[in-house]
Amino acid sequence: MDPESIVDIAVRAGEAIMEIYEAAEGIEVTRKGDDSPLTKADLAAHEIIVAGLQAIDSTPIVSEEGRVGDPLSSGTCWLVDPLDGTKEFIKRNGMFTVNIALMRRDGARWSPLFGVVHAPATDTTWFGGAIHASERRGADGSGPMMVHASEGKVRLVASGSHRGEKDESFASAVGEHELIRMGSSLKACVVAEGGADLYPRFGPTSCWDIAAAHAVVSGAGGIVVGPDGATLDYDLVEDVLNPYFLVAADGRWTEQWVAHQD
Repeated sequence: MDPESIVDIAVRAGEAIMEIYEAAEGIEVTRKGDDSPLTKADLAAHEIIVAGLQAIDSTPIVSEEGRVGDPLSSGTCWLVDPLDGTKEFIKRNGMFTVNIALMRRDGARWSPLFGVVHAPATDTTWFGGAIHASERRGADGSGPMMVHASEGKVRLVASGSHRGEKDESFASAVGEHELIRMGSSLKACVVAEGGADLYPRFGPTSCWDIAAAHAVVSGAGGIVVGPDGATLDYDLVEDVLNPYFLVAADGRWTEQWVAHQD
């Protein structure tokens, strides 16, 4: 696999998203079966990504907007969210991303080998994983990146829209902290590039929401763990919903994280 080819696919999908985002007419929104929003940008990005990946090889593709091939027939699979943060896209706040991950299968569970997260509104890309050290590309900084845990006040990144009781309780247990708010998989990427210490997620997500950013965090030296404190893995077929997870620069908060699962 050529990492640059996957980055290029994500960037091209981002360009299609921005054409719709910047169009004079309003953003047309429909609803899927689970009542989540869907726009023309989701579908346009999906088509570009699927065509680009199929041009590389016949590896199965699981996308939020449709599946190509049978993932259980292969040891690897592409996992795609063509537009992560559709609600942010509709709000026009720029906090949305294109997510593409290469996943490796172990029985019925999957783990990320490589991921690309591209933010079209800022033309910033994070990519890397177990098979490629993580890098960042953007107007405000490019090059290799590593997590960087702060020595003083903890920098905790959270959703830009809502916080629940568990979020507040865990934040209190962490102690004095600075709260950084943003949307989509950007929250994990800011940990990967050293701009935050941890991102706790007490709320529903699907496998395609976080797997690409998980790869990037891992390639930058960070961790992504599930409710039991073990490295998060994924189901791409039967149950695409993730458990709660914690993205962190290191393991110093894992014990507190596990204690807050009850």
